[in-house]
Amino acid sequence: MVLLHVLFEHAVGYALLALKEVEEISLLQPQVEECVLNLGKFHNIVRLVAFCPFASSQVALENANAVSEGIVHEDLRLLLETHLPSKKKKVLLGVGDPKIGAAIQEELGYNCQTGGVIAEILRGVRLHFHNLVKGLTDVSACKAQLGLGHSYSRAKVKFNVNRVDNMIIQSISLLDQLDKDINTFSMRVREWYGYHFPELVKIVNDNATYCRLAQFIGNRRELNEEKLEKLEELTMDGAKAKAILDASRSSMGMDISAIDLINIESFSSRVVSLSEYRQSLHTYLRSKMSQVAPSLSALIGEAVGARLIAHAGSLTNLAKYPASTVQILGAEKALFRALKTRGNTPKYGLIFHSTFIGRAAAKNKGRISRYLANKCSIASRIDCFSEIPTSVFGEKLREQVEERLSFYETGEIPRKNLEVMKEAMVQAEEAAAEITRKLEKQEKKRLKKEKRRLAALALASPENSSSTPEECEEMNEKPKKKKKKLQAVPQENGMEDPPVSLPKPKKKKSFSKEELVNSDIETSCGSSHPKKRSFPREEAVSDPEAAGNRSVPKKKRKVSLKEEPLSSGPEEGTTFCSKSSSAKKKKRLRKPSQE
Repeated sequence: MVLLHVLFEHAVGYALLALKEVEEISLLQPQVEECVLNLGKFHNIVRLVAFCPFASSQVALENANAVSEGIVHEDLRLLLETHLPSKKKKVLLGVGDPKIGAAIQEELGYNCQTGGVIAEILRGVRLHFHNLVKGLTDVSACKAQLGLGHSYSRAKVKFNVNRVDNMIIQSISLLDQLDKDINTFSMRVREWYGYHFPELVKIVNDNATYCRLAQFIGNRRELNEEKLEKLEELTMDGAKAKAILDASRSSMGMDISAIDLINIESFSSRVVSLSEYRQSLHTYLRSKMSQVAPSLSALIGEAVGARLIAHAGSLTNLAKYPASTVQILGAEKALFRALKTRGNTPKYGLIFHSTFIGRAAAKNKGRISRYLANKCSIASRIDCFSEIPTSVFGEKLREQVEERLSFYETGEIPRKNLEVMKEAMVQAEEAAAEITRKLEKQEKKRLKKEKRRLAALALASPENSSSTPEECEEMNEKPKKKKKKLQAVPQENGMEDPPVSLPKPKKKKSFSKEELVNSDIETSCGSSHPKKRSFPREEAVSDPEAAGNRSVPKKKRKVSLKEEPLSSGPEEGTTFCSKSSSAKKKKRLRKPSQE
């Protein structure tokens, strides 16, 4: 007996359900449709076998993408291999999507079925899913579906920023619209200013140049020899500038008022600004085409290639078209009219604007358009599906079209396509390697800048708050060192042995025995005031802060001096004596105590 299971994909996880009475269900499809709406009757038909929830929203998005692309995800594989019977021939799995059904049948070996009764059962499962799974409510299921729907749509809408063809479509459409508007406005300027200076229309044909001249000349009576140099700059021709000057002196135009001239000049400036913007937009279009479709733009030109992409809708759609469709792309009306009237079909559409068809003879226009459409189809596919698009293939294809044109005219046999493509492959690999090197260098530079920026931020933010006490201690220690150096200078100049200092005998001579006894007793008790008295008065008055600072670390310095007496600094030499001087002190201290 064949066991029928149904796989249901939900935003919260995969569900595997078993169906009871398979034969009756297959025979009674209308009754199944009625049972779908009733939960009690639906429970008699469907039983939940296993439920595999998704760990996170990211895992749910990965599984949704895999199901949409017809790929068996590891979670789905684990569910089916764990809960389906081991005998695969006795299992029939019902799925909603034929793609995922074919993938399961190919990879896992289970027979899959879609449509018919399976669609009705899946409709019922979708309706009563929150009742089939324990712990799942209708609100939580709706939230999961909404979140997965947003993330799935966002992932599908995302595109590569470096190869955007939507910008090309908009820019070429705006370029065509600007051409129409500039022509219309220029004709208005010609007609308006022609009342005053009609001879200028015959001398200057270019619309933008005419508008610049109308803006510059203004009243033709004010035109003189001084403005001739500026006229030559605008017209780029000395003969035309001279002709304009001569025509202004003998013009048949009517006089014009100042307010009319102001309006004409303002409108001419608008037309000039539009023409300048058109030039910048054309430059932008060229740069975008070199990024998105370099081969197509090298073959047929930026404007024609952009029109083909815009008419197809995207570069991917253009790459999917056959060469016969690319040939007549843009001539759909003529094609259907010819099919309706059984006349001759058009030979070319948008590719007629290419220079190749204009250069070909009348009898060869159809053949060269067919050949050019073939090369355009190849170039668009190369641009669409290559990882690093380069213009090498487009240049080689252009050379092939040139050779075919010369073949039609002179009969010279062109090179074979295989030879040309081999050369193009070698050059394309070299160009791709160079591009990757440049990109790697740019990425390294960017990473270095980012590391420097992060290091600067890390040094600026935490150290300002945490290391302020250390900085304060360093600032307090720096002046001590300077003061020690200042005191050491007079001592080292007259002494060979640095530990022995000059002020010591002065101290002994300046104090009596009783004062020495009192000072030593007080130092042994821990007071620091008599030590201050041991210094000379001039030093204590001039530097009271240094004296206060010396009173704290004297105990530590005594320990170091007992171990290494020769390494003591000049300050320590002023407070402590050598072994011979200390012995004399002890003798003097004993005499008053005995008395």
